[in-house]
Amino acid sequence: MPTSTTAHLNVAVAGATGRLGRHVVDVLAERGHQVVPMSRATGVDVITGEGLAEALAGADVIIDVASWHASEQEAATEFFRTSARNLQEAGRHAGVTRIAVASIIGVDKATTGFVAAKRLHEEFLRSGPLAVRILRAAQFHEFVGQLLDWQKGDVAYVPALPTQLVACRTVAEELVDLALAPGEPCRGAPIPEIAGPRRETLAEAAALLGARRGIKVVAVDGSNMPDAELAADGAFLPSPHAKLAGPTFQEWLATQP
Repeated sequence: MPTSTTAHLNVAVAGATGRLGRHVVDVLAERGHQVVPMSRATGVDVITGEGLAEALAGADVIIDVASWHASEQEAATEFFRTSARNLQEAGRHAGVTRIAVASIIGVDKATTGFVAAKRLHEEFLRSGPLAVRILRAAQFHEFVGQLLDWQKGDVAYVPALPTQLVACRTVAEELVDLALAPGEPCRGAPIPEIAGPRRETLAEAAALLGARRGIKVVAVDGSNMPDAELAADGAFLPSPHAKLAGPTFQEWLATQP
């Protein structure tokens, strides 16, 4: 991965109010960059194109962390197809130099569901005129709470699938470094990956959070999840070249209110 730059840039963030986007905005602001948050809440819609040209005026770089809200593959694919086209076209007209996007570790192995849609998202972005930098991340610490939120009651069934959870803030810092680094990545270099420092199962992490919430977590095989067999075999675990960065899920949980 290229080294970070100290020059202050104008950065437009698609999906700025989302789980990861909020952290990306914070990191950019803390480092002194001019941030243009793009979301429907700020009057910018990457699907309809409303407000996009105005938001990108004067932007140097786009960081794309906009995401579809559900796991259904067809709808997610259409969202990513449209957002990629609009960001590429509007970015080119605005004189943007590149787009950096957050993706998912193992996305190239996925065959179905949301992760397969993210694989296509990478392809859609790369087919446009602007240079694209991709950071593939492990599942977020924050996802564990979402798993529990989806289930009502005081018992939750969570897949005992292997993962290497990473904090959203850690991903945001790495994505900003990648997006704003000078020069271009080495040709033929593997796509950068970021993951947490500890391998565990989703059920193990969920049990830690469940204990705080008074929820009993029951580990299940996860066979009803997309590409469960691939996940069980470690297809979505970080590659040997991945950067591993803390905190662990347990350390992160201790800092949460």
